Amino acid sequence: MAASQNYDVIVLGGGVNGAGIARDCARRGIRVLLVEKNDLAKGASGANTGMIHGGIRYLRYDVHTTKMACTDSGYIQRIAPHLLFRIPFIVPVMKPKDAHFSATLADHLYLEGAEIFFEAYDEYQPLKRGKPHTRLSKAEALALEPGLTDDILGAVTMDEWGIDPFRLVVENAIDAVEHGATVLTWHDLVGFQKDNKGAVVGVDVEDRVSGSKATYTAGVVVNATGAWGPRTAALAGGWYQLRPGKGVHIVYSHRISNFGLVMTGVDGRQMFLMPHENGSIVGTTDDDYYGDLDNPRATEDEVKYILQAARVVFPAIDKYRMSRTYVGIRPTLWAWAKNEDRLSREHEFYDHAPQGVPGLISVAGGKLASYRQLAEEVTAEIAQRLGNRVACTTHSAPLPGAEDAIDVDAWTKDLPKRHRLAVSRMAYRHGSRSKKILAVVDDDPRQVVSTCLCEPVCEAELRACIKGELVRRLVDVRRRTRQSMGACGGTRCLARTSQLLLEEAQLTPAEQLVELQGAMTARFTGKRPVFEGANLATEELNQAMHFLGANLQPFFQAARVACDDVAHRRAEAAPADAPVTRLLALVAPSVIIPAPLPEDRR
Repeated sequence: MAASQNYDVIVLGGGVNGAGIARDCARRGIRVLLVEKNDLAKGASGANTGMIHGGIRYLRYDVHTTKMACTDSGYIQRIAPHLLFRIPFIVPVMKPKDAHFSATLADHLYLEGAEIFFEAYDEYQPLKRGKPHTRLSKAEALALEPGLTDDILGAVTMDEWGIDPFRLVVENAIDAVEHGATVLTWHDLVGFQKDNKGAVVGVDVEDRVSGSKATYTAGVVVNATGAWGPRTAALAGGWYQLRPGKGVHIVYSHRISNFGLVMTGVDGRQMFLMPHENGSIVGTTDDDYYGDLDNPRATEDEVKYILQAARVVFPAIDKYRMSRTYVGIRPTLWAWAKNEDRLSREHEFYDHAPQGVPGLISVAGGKLASYRQLAEEVTAEIAQRLGNRVACTTHSAPLPGAEDAIDVDAWTKDLPKRHRLAVSRMAYRHGSRSKKILAVVDDDPRQVVSTCLCEPVCEAELRACIKGELVRRLVDVRRRTRQSMGACGGTRCLARTSQLLLEEAQLTPAEQLVELQGAMTARFTGKRPVFEGANLATEELNQAMHFLGANLQPFFQAARVACDDVAHRRAEAAPADAPVTRLLALVAPSVIIPAPLPEDRR
């Protein structure tokens, strides 16, 4: 066990709430440690719809959440303009199927009702720099998006702000580090330290990569572990409840439309079909979840449920090839006898002192769009306990990359055309700090070459992220740069990226191969629910390239044997393993060796 290190506050959980709290604390001069058992934004903070939106659907039953989300959306635009992009939405008004009065009157009432609702939402638009709604006739709506169903009366427009949620979390964490915070990723919480009165005074953690252990102490410990929160609190003797909600999205690796479309599921749930980054997203579900929080998987039923809703407003959806799915588990506030879709999206935090566990605070609920407000409230409580009177600045202080204006044209004017897209995409992710990354290209022009055609990422950006953005494993690089999120799913880029990780992180060749296997498996998991038709044939080809063309099959067979051996020896309390076998054990639960697929899936 390493020597104890002391902080003012320890934050558990590297999602957007935890990173936001760490940033606010660090900016107030509070000594803060952030501990995350996986990578930053590994949970619901990364697996969401990717919007800093105003929550229009909450306007029907939770107006305060709509106002709070719109307000914080405005603040996020101020502190991270380089991460945001406007998404125009078309909200189709469908023909009534069971009107009991004249069709003409029903049509009129439906359109008027939609406009009245959006007029109410317009009251909050200035808070997030949104545009007021526009009413469209049927002809106007179909002219904008010919793929819409003919079974509409008209439509209403609105707009929301898209964002890369991974970058938002990472940049909050980086800003925290630059103001004195310590961030530990891939560290398991082993237990809590308590004094003789039962107060929480610290944590014991274990590095999942190196195997080293350490104890850290602090006057306050904040449990911001999302859906894992009740489990984390129970480890210290605390208690609270959540209603974890499972949200499934389908990803298309290309644009289906340049407009977002609002659609409704068979159960009445509002969902979106929208452009995002270089592709499209459709979703999301919202179902109570009782399964494994560490390995949530989408099912074929959930995919069909989402597609059913999409077909109603966009009948041509089946002509497009699904790429993959992803799943997030929302830490929704507890309520009994309420439909999942009606649960509050507000946030709360619990002081466990009345339960006999002083020193521990748990955070529950919240939305991506209002993370900053949550962080400010929690940090204000921490600051009061510590006697810190420094004001919050997270609503005005720029995140990394937003310090200066961005001039992409000036950066790319001397580059060959084939490299300009990668640099433009880098500017979206890194803002004004892209200029520092590009300075490396002046000395080594080869580093401007894109490593993949699906999601243009140049080698210089990959190296910069590995060295300066809290990257420890190959799967972390995906959340910094979107590498392997494109159509190839990593087939054409992960091998090269693993070589860069080997060089910058000084891995052994064996460790590099283990990292490559883990990253490939992570990509495969999200694809399984959409394996049908051409998708299945494409994935079989991708697997052949991975495991046969790259001649990695013998290694992965050996890896599985080694993983089984590691698990057996750990069960017998064996000494700490060498780094490579520890890494093997880390990917062991998800090692996938391709096997012949059933005939009914071919």
